[in-house]
Amino acid sequence: MASELDVRARLQRAGQEHLLRFCAELAPGPRAALLAQLEPLEPEALREHCRRAAAACARPPAPAPDLAARLRPLPPERVGSASGVAPQTRRLWEEEGFHQIALNKVAVLLLAGGQGTRLGVTYPKGMYQVGLPSQKTLYQLQAERIRRVEQLAGERYGTRCTVPWYIMTSEFTLGPTAKFFKEHDFFHLDPNNVVMFEQRMLPAVTFDGRAILERKDKVAMAPDGNGGLYCALADHQVLEDMERRGVEFVHVYCVDNILVRLADPVFIGFCVLRGADCGAKVVEYSEISPQTARLRAPGGGLLYNAGNICNHFFTRDFLQMVTREFEPLLKPHVAVKKVPYVDEEGNPVKPLEPNGIKMEKFVFDVLPFAKNFVAFQVLRGEEFSPLKNADSAERDNPSTARRALLAQHHQWALQAGAHFLDAHGARLPEQPSPPGSGEPPAICEISPLVSYSGEADLASHPEPRDWIPGHHDLLVSRDWRCTCKAGSSSPRSSWTWTWPGHCRPDSLLDLPAPGSPRLRTQPRPGLQGGKQAALSFWLQNMDHRSKHAGSLHEGGNCPATRSPGPK
Repeated sequence: MASELDVRARLQRAGQEHLLRFCAELAPGPRAALLAQLEPLEPEALREHCRRAAAACARPPAPAPDLAARLRPLPPERVGSASGVAPQTRRLWEEEGFHQIALNKVAVLLLAGGQGTRLGVTYPKGMYQVGLPSQKTLYQLQAERIRRVEQLAGERYGTRCTVPWYIMTSEFTLGPTAKFFKEHDFFHLDPNNVVMFEQRMLPAVTFDGRAILERKDKVAMAPDGNGGLYCALADHQVLEDMERRGVEFVHVYCVDNILVRLADPVFIGFCVLRGADCGAKVVEYSEISPQTARLRAPGGGLLYNAGNICNHFFTRDFLQMVTREFEPLLKPHVAVKKVPYVDEEGNPVKPLEPNGIKMEKFVFDVLPFAKNFVAFQVLRGEEFSPLKNADSAERDNPSTARRALLAQHHQWALQAGAHFLDAHGARLPEQPSPPGSGEPPAICEISPLVSYSGEADLASHPEPRDWIPGHHDLLVSRDWRCTCKAGSSSPRSSWTWTWPGHCRPDSLLDLPAPGSPRLRTQPRPGLQGGKQAALSFWLQNMDHRSKHAGSLHEGGNCPATRSPGPK
């Protein structure tokens, strides 16, 4: 480690020697920690960073741009759609995507370096539970989607395939994330295929260009934005690791979208078949004026329907080109924030007003460098519900995220032929709930290990049967079920329920019998309660908020109740 004299000389060259003003009064441990934090900061880079931050903040605010006048729709030949396309074309894209996954050429990369400050938590957003019946976190939902898409691709091509999961963290999120994954056994993914790496941190700067001291022994640092990805890829040789694994296509996404489809084969296939080096999933705009948002194209569709949701496709070759040639050309964006600091006497201060500048880059800043950029339109209700704010906010909060996922699963069940019945045997409404209308008529959570995107086609089974009694809270989960076979001609008598304690069903879910190969899975070791245990689910008493587990059995044999709580 460099000596205090060396560090002081470097800071003098950067014009930031004030960062050592309390060094003499620090104990050996804190002093060493401060010097270790300061040592990697290159003097010229630090001086330029502080100068650019102050200059950008001092620039007089420009007139508000006339966004409507500047907007231009994407050329139609560069746009695809998940819903507005012929079924055979969509199947072609999906098949190509699964083919690339089966060849081990696809990886996913999670941007998880930001803190959950707006959400009101001190831990990484991926560890957050939005209140699902299963109590699964965002990390677990995403891990299970990876496992499911690997399974689907492997079944189609008769092979064992892997989708490596690269996770970009920061100084704030690396430790807690790594610990959380270890505590949860990496959600049954191979730890060798989960690669965590850390993005750079940049000092927060005052309005007059001085790096901020958060404590006497610590500089106030902030992640360099999700666009810090490109430096981090080079810093940690991540692209070299991808090359060793044979990865050619990378799906990059943000941690906070509860509906994200990792390694989406339709999106991957569309981009590959278009020869794209860079692609983005887009939804209709929500940040433009209603008048502009309602403008129509000649064909009748929305003219402006390509709002970025931080959900990208990149080729590995393009990412290599960015890290080698284009990253230095990216212009940082200014964010004015409230940054805790110590005053001249060393007293800690939590400012009530913004007092500092954080400079960051965005992952989409590289789009202009793409030779063949494409956009892929998706429906907001199917693929985008971000978790940004606490429940006190009107939108993008835990409640809206939870409702979005449960409404999607309720719709999947209806599409599969399900009928939800109330306690009197009357069918509950089957129409989808309008966005923002509250909880769906029946709360049905389907594990990603059962269905990746609603593909479990129960409706194709030739003999519909009533087979899952349950409460309005139903979790269909592969984790706690074993394979079964409905062989009786009298399904109502052959399928019976056992209920723990006083618990009893208050409503019925009327589904076809379990027969779809895509729903049939192998049991996990140690979870088989006899030979016939078929399904476990959460039963949530809405009045007393107590949770119970129930299991479905054939012929009433072999009770196998298990509470599957957070993994």
